[in-house]
Order: sequence, then C-alpha cells, then structure tokens
Amino acid sequence: MTVEIASVSRKKAGPKRAKAKTAARPPAALEPDNAAYLQKCEEKLGFVPNVLKAYAFDNAKLRAFILMSDDLMLGDSGLTKAEREMIAVAVSAVNHCHYCLTSHGAALRLRSGNPELSETIAQNYRAAGLEPRHEAMLDFCVKLTETPDKMRAADRDGLRRAGFSDRDIWDIAAVASFYNMTNRMAAAIDMQPNREYHHMARLQPSQQPSGQTNAQRPVAARAAPRSSAPGGTSGRGRTRRGG
Repeated sequence: MTVEIASVSRKKAGPKRAKAKTAARPPAALEPDNAAYLQKCEEKLGFVPNVLKAYAFDNAKLRAFILMSDDLMLGDSGLTKAEREMIAVAVSAVNHCHYCLTSHGAALRLRSGNPELSETIAQNYRAAGLEPRHEAMLDFCVKLTETPDKMRAADRDGLRRAGFSDRDIWDIAAVASFYNMTNRMAAAIDMQPNREYHHMARLQPSQQPSGQTNAQRPVAARAAPRSSAPGGTSGRGRTRRGG
C-alpha cells in the first residue's frame, strides 16, 4: 500500500515548520494492519509520509488509500515504476500541488536515478528531452488533467502508436486520475510534505557518468508485459518511497 503515516519522523531535519492552517483530525487507534504498515514506513524511510498521517483518523479510509495507491504505483503493470512516477509528477505540476511535487519528485529521482529528469518534468516535461513514448504518455495525462471533456479516440490511438497496450492505457489513465484526486485533497486540507523528501536522491553532476546528457540517460528498464487480468497486487508488505 502507499500510505503516508500518522507517526512523526524521529529524525531532526532542521527548524520545525509552522503547523498547517487546517487542523488535523485526531488519529484513530490504528488497527494491526495499518499500524504495521506505518511501522514499516518508519523503518524503511525513517519517517511516516504526511499523507498517511492525514488519513490516519479513520482506519477504513487509511486502508483504502494504501490499497489503491500501492496497487497503482507498485502493482503488476506494463508501465515501469519510474513511468508511473513521471505521470504523478507531470499531473501534479499542472495542478501546482506542493505536496505531490515534493514527494513524487523525490520518488522519481529514486526510481529513475536521474535528478535532472525529475526536476525538469516538474517544471516543464516538454523541455526534458523525453523519448516519444514518454512524451505521448505525458501529453495524454496533461490533456486528461486540463480538459477531460475533450478526450477523444485519437488520444488513445496516439498512445497505441507509441507502443502502449490497451491495458497500459488503463493504467496511465488510472494513475493520472488518482493524482488529480490526491492533488485536490492535498490543496483542500493544506497538506505539507515531509522535509526529508527535499533531500532524497540528489546527485552532483560530477557523480553522473561522464559524456552522458540528461536525454541519453534511461528512465528505467521496460516492464515485463502484464497479464490481462484486471487489478494488481496490493502488497501491504511493500513501502513506497513517495507519498
């Protein structure tokens, strides 16, 4: 599941930020599966993502968020995990979502191993030197975000020409739609990103392979074809890096 948790990081990352204007609801007494998931986040990441903390006032809502998020971002798919993070960042850029740009920008840096790519997609994906497949994917997601009433068969055909299957198109649309929802929730309740995200996976140019431009660096290995059965694995034992 992809959850952001109700426990506070034990690491000090500098001065405490002001509390969000929207008061958080009191956390619920976490049921065992939710408590175990947040504990795993604490162990693997060193903190509980604030999005999970936001949902922790209600066990059912927290569980539903984790299951949906982990299925979309970690489950079986023809899209790589890096490609799914690219969608999250591009959609969040359109919506100017501070929380998701910060958390999924960090996740894309981790998944792609390419900090420059992540930063450029957050600013303007058309300037990122993407391969045609990825540009077509993000064009589709941005149109779905900005003008969903104008989606046409031609948009889906464009993805097919770029090499995506109909199941891939479902996953592209599902990830884009999910982050349109989470962007709006984050804005509505003044959700603030964990400070740790800002410092994750940032390499200096001297640490990158010499003579290789940003556009030449692979985003990630292609995913193996997925089965035609709908749905993915939920994997409560896995912990996402992004929120």
